[in-house]
Amino acid sequence: MTREERIKLLKKTDIYPVTCEALSEGRTNLEVLEAVLAGGAGIVQLREKHIEKKKLYELALEFKKRTGKKNALLIINDHLDIALAAGADGVHLGQEDLPVIAARKIAPDLIIGASSHNKKEAIRAEDAGADYINIGPVYPTKTKDKLSIFLGPDAIRNIAPLLKIPFTTMGGINIENIHEVLEAGARHIAMVTCITRAPDISERVRELKRIISSYSSI
Repeated sequence: MTREERIKLLKKTDIYPVTCEALSEGRTNLEVLEAVLAGGAGIVQLREKHIEKKKLYELALEFKKRTGKKNALLIINDHLDIALAAGADGVHLGQEDLPVIAARKIAPDLIIGASSHNKKEAIRAEDAGADYINIGPVYPTKTKDKLSIFLGPDAIRNIAPLLKIPFTTMGGINIENIHEVLEAGARHIAMVTCITRAPDISERVRELKRIISSYSSI
């Protein structure tokens, strides 16, 4: 796919599952992947912070095989080299990762997502060539134990109007508070534990898609 085709698919997504095997109630990443795809997710991020790169590459290859069959986008967290080698659709970069402008030179056809924690970081990433910006963490989250500052849904209202590209939100979003981020204007909701720890992952994805869809005309 071209970058333009990938971005077109990205804009159609709603729920954005992000993996974390340690927070998946004993299920493997591949089991989680199969469940979120069965639930109708159109995008998945492979995110494993503590795994050897060779194993991550092999896992990415399998993820790509399975997401490809469902015409779902595969985003690799942090590792541009693995995203390219595995034929993924994109990479998501944090503030300490390879700069967006450098990643764009290396991977002109990939979707590049960038984490942002304030207006300055969001605008800088867009100007550097990011295809989407993540605003977060919105609430306290188990995947960001070392952080003590959380943005709250008002950050979405403050940052999103400044952007010309799509944005996602992430960080502690769950069934109880998802309405707050949707009311703030978010439509692409990235989640880890609300999905990976659900008793029935596929049904949880379907439930979240229904909730997001109910705000689509607002």
